Amino acid sequence: MDKANRSDRSDLSLRDQINNCRICADRFAATPTRHSPRPVVWFNEAPRILIAGQAPGMRVHASGKPFDDKSGDRLRDWLGITAKVFYDRPKVAIVPMAFCFPGYDTKGADLPPPKVCQETWHDRVMQQLADVPLTIVVGGYAQRYHLGVKTGVTATVQGWRDFAPRVYPLPHPSWRNTGWLKKNPWFADELLPDLRAQVKEALQ
Repeated sequence: MDKANRSDRSDLSLRDQINNCRICADRFAATPTRHSPRPVVWFNEAPRILIAGQAPGMRVHASGKPFDDKSGDRLRDWLGITAKVFYDRPKVAIVPMAFCFPGYDTKGADLPPPKVCQETWHDRVMQQLADVPLTIVVGGYAQRYHLGVKTGVTATVQGWRDFAPRVYPLPHPSWRNTGWLKKNPWFADELLPDLRAQVKEALQ
């Protein structure tokens, strides 16, 4: 890593350091998408809500705005908040396990978040955010890091009461999980009303 990419530069804020990160440039150039790094950094100090997710998709890579897609529409519906509130950085921090779009594999599926992103940045980000009143952990990668679980997403989300009311594990809001939602009606009937009440309280 050259001097411009070093993570310990004292003249840059943590957000600027992440924005300037190019650690995965060669990794991304070798994917079928052949894209360049574009970290999507969306947090300020002392947010009321932390959304811990997986990684930006192609559309977010293009826009630079997290959850700027149908998955984001579904997530905002789950939370019971508008886009205006969702994108209010002093209130809501959005920190995925990879700040950049990882790219697609040869079959067109999303690649997993590179571990180097977590290893380089996440402990430092969590230290800066400190004590967040409400954390929403979306997907298996984030749940393993933030919750230390070894269970799959379904089992983790089914056990949401073990983490509430300060933390809520959620499945990814992708359209691919529409079938999961139909098979697990307790999610909409029990978890979401409780979650929305806590979101409202955290934002007050």
